[in-house]
Amino acid sequence: MAKKRGNGEGTICRRKDGVWCAAITAGRDPETGKLKRFYFYGKTRQEVAEKLARALGDVRTGTFLEPSRVTVGQWLDTWLNEYKKPPKIRPTTWDSYEMHIRVHIKPAIGVLPLRQLQPHHLQRLYNEKFAAGRVDGRGGLSTRTVEIIHTIMHAALDQAVKEGLVARNVAEATTLPKKEKGEPRALTPEEQERVFAALDNDRLGAAFVLALGSGLRRGEILALRWQDVDLKEGALRVRRCLVRTRDPEDPTRWVLAFHEPKTAKGRRSIPIPRWAVAALKAHKVRQNQEKLRLGGAYQDADLVFATEDGRPICPRDFNRRFDRLKALAGLPEDVTLHSLRHTYATRLLEAGEHPKVVQELLGHAQIGLTLDTYSHVLPELKKSAAAKLESLWPKNLSSQKKNLQP
Repeated sequence: MAKKRGNGEGTICRRKDGVWCAAITAGRDPETGKLKRFYFYGKTRQEVAEKLARALGDVRTGTFLEPSRVTVGQWLDTWLNEYKKPPKIRPTTWDSYEMHIRVHIKPAIGVLPLRQLQPHHLQRLYNEKFAAGRVDGRGGLSTRTVEIIHTIMHAALDQAVKEGLVARNVAEATTLPKKEKGEPRALTPEEQERVFAALDNDRLGAAFVLALGSGLRRGEILALRWQDVDLKEGALRVRRCLVRTRDPEDPTRWVLAFHEPKTAKGRRSIPIPRWAVAALKAHKVRQNQEKLRLGGAYQDADLVFATEDGRPICPRDFNRRFDRLKALAGLPEDVTLHSLRHTYATRLLEAGEHPKVVQELLGHAQIGLTLDTYSHVLPELKKSAAAKLESLWPKNLSSQKKNLQP
């Protein structure tokens, strides 16, 4: 005879409508003193068995959350710290998720009971953030930021469904704001000349020259080491990037850390033009002078671009330095540091380089991203391709037409 399960061990059964159900007893009602019963549902026995096992484990460790009392904010905290803590995701991604939850999601719907969350709650959140969600009060968030908020909610609710905390993922019934079809801001040839003029004698001028000559991202430039640069051959290798992230041992502190590229395509070799090589050579002479001047106080980590005592440059400080150079060059407000990368790619495509080659040089994981980002350049390339056919077409078209008559 099968042994009867005791209290707290859980049970599994199948209802008449075919739905599998699991139940556990956990704790007592403080008002009545009666044992509290919790239920989990699923389409298969294995599904509810897994939910039951997780719930029993949480009961044993004292981390069990009563489904009826869990708020959206509590669940997001649990999901973020139990299911998404690095190294499960990249530290920078975790930082982004934490910020969006703390700044945008919890103030709006954090106190709402998770089981009462409906599609219209999320839809209102997305709409309001898109319309006027900036914390500085200067308008709405971008469609990309709203997408990140939706990604967080969708993933957290997916896990809540697996835990048996909610019956369905209500994020699937929402509609995101329509994507803006914006073109990347590349410098005009005249603006490029103004940038080069503003870089004269700037200590980190070579970094911005390299951005124009290689298309490297900010973190890739700041993580570059001399061992990754071949000045003789005019080439460099991208092996890592520098990021600003929370200290794993003290989340209240921010630190600089070197990470591997996000994708395999991120690790790449890039040839650089002679003018970029010349800028790097001049920069190296200046840097060697700084090393001699500081002697043992210089913290040599082989970085191509570092502070005057050899430490990594904070990405935010690098942005501020570019903003000062931008003002000096008289560039418009819509030009950003990332515009240098866009300028590199745009000039290559305008020169007739194949998009696949541009994808490899930029380190895009998929060529679709390259084609979508620089679609505004491609029509001119198509016209150029059509023009090339002119030399292949019969010169005496009228005589050829006679032969083509049926």
